[in-house]
Amino acid sequence: MTRSLPTADLALDHGQVIVVGSINVDMVVRAPRLPTPAETVLGGTYGRHFGGKGANQAVAAARLGAQVTFVGAVGSDQSGDESIAALAAEGVDISLVARTAGTPTGVALIVVDEAGENQIVVAPGANSSVDARLVSSAMSSYAYTADGVLLANFEVPDEAVVAAARLAAANGMRVVLNPAPARALPDELVAARPILVPNRLEAKTISGEDDPEAAARTLSRRTGAPVIVTLGADGALVVMDADAEAVHLPAPHVRVVDTTGAGDTFVGALVAELSLARPLADAARVAVRAAAISVGAAGARGGMPTRAQLDAAPRPARDAARRAEPDAAG
Repeated sequence: MTRSLPTADLALDHGQVIVVGSINVDMVVRAPRLPTPAETVLGGTYGRHFGGKGANQAVAAARLGAQVTFVGAVGSDQSGDESIAALAAEGVDISLVARTAGTPTGVALIVVDEAGENQIVVAPGANSSVDARLVSSAMSSYAYTADGVLLANFEVPDEAVVAAARLAAANGMRVVLNPAPARALPDELVAARPILVPNRLEAKTISGEDDPEAAARTLSRRTGAPVIVTLGADGALVVMDADAEAVHLPAPHVRVVDTTGAGDTFVGALVAELSLARPLADAARVAVRAAAISVGAAGARGGMPTRAQLDAAPRPARDAARRAEPDAAG
């Protein structure tokens, strides 16, 4: 079993990460429970937060010390101004973020219940304009490094993700894909051998397998690369290759306020660690702890930890090489 690395010295390093993904503004309503179809539930407090899977993951990585560059798009509106200002305030390089005329910044409508579970609907807006040409133009000026990591997600079109993966792989970068929202993996993307990081439901949708371990093995067999399935409160499952023993990484028990952004925290922390040349299993252990911290505060980014907060957080006693039991999606 892979040994966890101490984290006290990690802030001394600065790994390089480039994120190709989405930028949204989150409109969040807290409610006693999530509505069923055609039902209206009287909500409570309302909050407006900065979000988007790509932007959230970039912030999570930056807070852990990675040097993060963002490729994406926002509208030429106040929400766009505020969104990129928020990224810049986190230390994310926004010089490759495009502004679109006539198309608004993306918006996510989110309901969070008393248990911290959520429902999310996204209007992509400017994120839909992130195409192969935009990505290729932006990444042509990027200074690639040997240990750098590309992170992409599916809140931007396939052609953008494929173009980014091709360029990153050709320049020796490791490619990590958060396939969310879940959809079929293009063959051109699979050729870049991305490390896939779906949650339980996404893994099932993409692989056709109900069991997380079976799903991870099916996906790993196709990509020829490791797969990590996030399991919500149950941590994560790591499959290094289709024939290797699966390792379950448990999560610490924490008080849940809001699960919005927990998966993004996991992915951002993972790539931050990988950019420091940490072994994948160790990077995933850190990501599990970071995600557990994140659910203790409201908003997708509210609970994302800094390196100091992560170092002070509880660590699960040990990992288990076993099949994960069913639990909530990550």
